[in-house]
Amino acid sequence: MLHIVHHPDYVAPGAPGTGMLYDKYGLVMLALDERQAAYEIHRPAPMPRHWIEAVHDADYVEQVLNCAVPPDKERRIGFPITPKVARRAVLSPGGTWLAARIALRIGYAANAAGGSHHALHDTGAGYCVFNDLVIAAHRLIAEASVRRVLVVDLDVHQGDGTAALTAGRDDIVSFSMHGEKNFPVRKAVSDLDIALPDATGDDAYLAALAAHLPPLIDRLAPDLILYQAGVDPHAADRLGRLALSDAGLGARDRLVMRHAGLRGIPLASVLGGGYGHDRMAVAHRHAASMLALADEHASRAAKAM
Repeated sequence: MLHIVHHPDYVAPGAPGTGMLYDKYGLVMLALDERQAAYEIHRPAPMPRHWIEAVHDADYVEQVLNCAVPPDKERRIGFPITPKVARRAVLSPGGTWLAARIALRIGYAANAAGGSHHALHDTGAGYCVFNDLVIAAHRLIAEASVRRVLVVDLDVHQGDGTAALTAGRDDIVSFSMHGEKNFPVRKAVSDLDIALPDATGDDAYLAALAAHLPPLIDRLAPDLILYQAGVDPHAADRLGRLALSDAGLGARDRLVMRHAGLRGIPLASVLGGGYGHDRMAVAHRHAASMLALADEHASRAAKAM
């Protein structure tokens, strides 16, 4: 069974002209139901403000919570900060933290939001408001739930915000495998960056991941993996150019879970990027990703019994 963190306030109405009742966060839940998936919902609480301010500038946090973000920052984020957006911005890191806590108990859980890896210390960017990955990891470490977290970021776009916010830390380690020529133009420096050319395709992508991820896990021996499972490397994605197929994305997710499971490392996944005119198709890619992770985890657990 998939253990999924979700909140009704993740969901907003569909954009005008799309014909959709909901945005992506609502469509993902519909996609799970269309697949007749078995899942249990866990409701997150908003991340307390002091944990957000442990990662982000207090003045910027104040601007978001009061929906008073300056126009230049809203342009960088990509959308206006409304009360609905501000509410989701504090729920999302709460969801990533809760998914991690569940994963520490049972091995795997998914946050049906999150993956806001472009958010920086004093501003959001690239459709990201607060960096839920770093906020959740920092809180888990401060609470002594874990000692070291590995962020595995397989979104097509580099996790530049995560890299910047964790620079100089050895307790939160960032690994980003992304499109070399994709956003952001100016890349940050992760602990390990693998930049791939356009049209990489399934075989070369999976070979690169298999070559770099397992040695990194073995070297770090993290207590937890936070997995940014963006589906934008897909060939049909509007913003991604790595040309992965449905099967390639599924193999990617299973590879990440397999290497976590082999080492007994809990894993929590977050949604990350996925863009396209067919929004239901994107939602199904996210649903398939979570289900592939859950299935691989269950298979490994069954073999261990």
